Amino acid sequence: TARWNRMREHHYYYYIMQSSSRRALYIGMTNNLHRRVFQHKTQECDGFTGAYDAVRLVYWENTDEVHKAIAREKQLKNWRREKKLWLIARMNPKFQDLASDWYANENLKVRGA
Repeated sequence: TARWNRMREHHYYYYIMQSSSRRALYIGMTNNLHRRVFQHKTQECDGFTGAYDAVRLVYWENTDEVHKAIAREKQLKNWRREKKLWLIARMNPKFQDLASDWYANENLKVRGA
C-alpha cells in the first residue's frame, strides 16, 4: 500500500475566484478544484467567499507538487490587483466563469451560475 501511495499522482490547484460584482478577487489552493469551486458557489464556507460573494472561477493552474502550489498561491496573493487582472486576462480575456457549466447536471442551487 505504501508503494501504491508513492506511485499515485497528486494534483494541486491554485485558483482565482471573482465576486459576482467583479470587484473582489479571492486566491486559493486546493487538491480538488471541482469540490472547492462548488464550496465557493454554494457558499459552504464562511469568510471571504460569503462576505464578498466570490463565486466565479476566472483563473486556475495546477502542479503535482504541493510546495509549488503553496508558493504560487502566496506569490499571487502578494501581487497588486493590476497584475492579478493582467494574469487572468492572459488566460481568460473575457473574465468568464470557467466553471459555469460544471454543476449543470447536479440540479443544485449554485451562485454565479
